[in-house]
Amino acid sequence: MRVLIAGATGVIGSRLVPLLTAVGHEVLGLARPGSDTAALEAAGARVVVADALDRDRMRRAVRRAAPEAVVNLLTAIPAEIDPRHLARDFGPTNRLRIEGTRNLIEAAPGARIISQGLAYGYQPGEGPADEDAPLWRTGTPKQFVPVLDALDELELQTTRADGLVLRLGHLYGPGSIYAADGSFVRQVRAGKVPLVGGGNAVFSFIHADDVATAVAAALDKPEVAGVVNIVDDQPVPLHRWLPEMAAVLGAPAPKKAPAALARLAVGTWGVAFMNRLRGAANTRARLRLDWRPRHPSVTEGFAAEHGGGTARASASTSIRGNR
Repeated sequence: MRVLIAGATGVIGSRLVPLLTAVGHEVLGLARPGSDTAALEAAGARVVVADALDRDRMRRAVRRAAPEAVVNLLTAIPAEIDPRHLARDFGPTNRLRIEGTRNLIEAAPGARIISQGLAYGYQPGEGPADEDAPLWRTGTPKQFVPVLDALDELELQTTRADGLVLRLGHLYGPGSIYAADGSFVRQVRAGKVPLVGGGNAVFSFIHADDVATAVAAALDKPEVAGVVNIVDDQPVPLHRWLPEMAAVLGAPAPKKAPAALARLAVGTWGVAFMNRLRGAANTRARLRLDWRPRHPSVTEGFAAEHGGGTARASASTSIRGNR
């Protein structure tokens, strides 16, 4: 299948291009004019040059390439985000999710569309959310509203085109904020990530390699449309996984900080991010895509990324003991 990947040089795209090439797809990597495309070409992709926000040029370039499927991974998320200004920092990504998605779909009429969404936008509640759970529209932190609006529009456009939205958990792996050189890991090593207000938010993580296999599975299942959570098997509260990460990294244990005090530093969204997020369930992906994450828990994933086998065993035992 001829597959166009928009966002082919990102955290997910860099894992997806070689995987799809290895399993026999013809891979086209969308690149902005002037981009360094050496890695794309080395991974076996043919480069399609166009700016996702340039509607006319996008249409010409993509129609010449004639993809049978389009994987929309368009984002422009900065390496470090100020939670007090989430809406500002996500502004370029919000635009890509709205305008870029529209331009991609218009440029590839009839192609299978698979778009990247988020699995942590569910209304806070008990237990892991399935795809039918409502999104966070009651008591939504102000900074998160435009992010959620853009995700809503991305999902609407994708599903109108009979496509599939993969709602991803918190992404980790090479190139992410949770990588060894990532911004979050640097802050944890420096002891600068406290447990705010109890750290009661529940996180569903996903490794970039597991996202890549989910996309490959979705390409093999063209009948699957709508929205599907792509998350690992074990949602885990922040107050469990953050100390475990610190231990794996050999970093100081996170200090506790009252929510009222922390709000001055990280804003309402920062406090909500650490206390109100709801985990997600991957049952639909397992059943409809016949997909399984290779990293079933972030405990094992973080240990493998940062601590090796000994740390993995120790961390896994600790988490099981805390359930």
